[in-house]
Amino acid sequence: MLATLRQRNFGLLWSAGLISLAGDWMLRIALPIYVYQLTGSALATSTMLIASMLPDLLFGSIAGVFVDRWDRKRTMVICNLLLAIGLLPLLAVRSAEQIWLLYLVAFFESTIAQFFGPAENALLPQLVGEDQLIAANSLNSLNNNLARLIGPALGGLVAGLLGIVGVALIDSATFLLAAALIVLIRGAFKPTKSPAADAPGSAAQAWAAIPREWLAGLRLIRRERVVMILFALIAITSLGEGVFGVLFVVFVNRVLGGGAQEIGWLMSAQAVGGLIGGVLVGWLGNKASAIALIGLGAVAFGLIDLAIFNYPAFLPGFTLALILFVAVGIPGVAMMTGMNTLLQSAVADEYRGRIFGTYCMTGALLAQIGAALAGTLADRVGAVTLLNIQGVVYVAAGLLVPALLRSAQRAALLHQRSAMADQA
Repeated sequence: MLATLRQRNFGLLWSAGLISLAGDWMLRIALPIYVYQLTGSALATSTMLIASMLPDLLFGSIAGVFVDRWDRKRTMVICNLLLAIGLLPLLAVRSAEQIWLLYLVAFFESTIAQFFGPAENALLPQLVGEDQLIAANSLNSLNNNLARLIGPALGGLVAGLLGIVGVALIDSATFLLAAALIVLIRGAFKPTKSPAADAPGSAAQAWAAIPREWLAGLRLIRRERVVMILFALIAITSLGEGVFGVLFVVFVNRVLGGGAQEIGWLMSAQAVGGLIGGVLVGWLGNKASAIALIGLGAVAFGLIDLAIFNYPAFLPGFTLALILFVAVGIPGVAMMTGMNTLLQSAVADEYRGRIFGTYCMTGALLAQIGAALAGTLADRVGAVTLLNIQGVVYVAAGLLVPALLRSAQRAALLHQRSAMADQA
């Protein structure tokens, strides 16, 4: 793991990610606080959250088309600069009448992020060897959980001391610093076979080619069985996370008898588990295959979830919940690291932007559907019952998906050998 981090280009990307993600979490905590302080309205606060989530559904897939046309390093630098500039309107917000500026900023920042995420995932295999992809992805998971621990605490502190102006300026500075670090990455990183290379010359014709390039990415998902299975898995897990996101508060309140403080402790506990998982998976590196990480991670995640949701019926108390939330973060990282690594390996470089853009959009869409289902069914079926179904689905996926993936890989290998024999 340390050998991967010591690679200059990856180390710069990792450091930039940690800095900008910590800033993201600061803003994510501070914006809802500020909206509620200005308006006193839960509706206004939820509208801000909707504005930040909407671009995931509207632009996530299409953004990947442009990522596959552009240099990935340059794309990430420009995204960071735009994210820094996009926060400046927050400096002008003084009253509830200007709340629309907050919605606009949330929408803009999330829109730019739709380009950044696929570019980062597409760039990673160009910075490290395939034998280091698991370590690199686990280090990125470590990044996410470090930022998740640091950012919210800083966001609440800065918002309390300096207000939204202080948060905006500090977050802008993190994006500028991240852009500077990415600039230092050596090399050009255009896709090996960019769609733009074969596109007609005029701007109008290039724009007209977007639907064709987007559909080519969708056809690849349907054509490549490994990719299709991974998309089905992200759909299932995102649906479950959407259910959990809604029912988590209900579970803590009704079953564990906790409140806001306990919710915060459990979220932090899971982030600590994510840190431990990132270190463990990174240490394992290529000793474990991506498919094994997916299967074992999903089974362990589901079993620990089932323990979390059911132990209060036999052993009342909050301490065990904290321990289990730390534990569940570890297989969560293993599963997601395996999924990202396998997807990066299975997809040709010229398609990675489109595939990861659609991948993220699929996750966002199914999470929203899961949240809607939880809100609709919780009172009828029961929160614990729905959460138990989620845990069982994870276990079933962990048992079934690895066999499907190995079968798909064998079929792809046989097809490749047959094609080579025909050429010979």
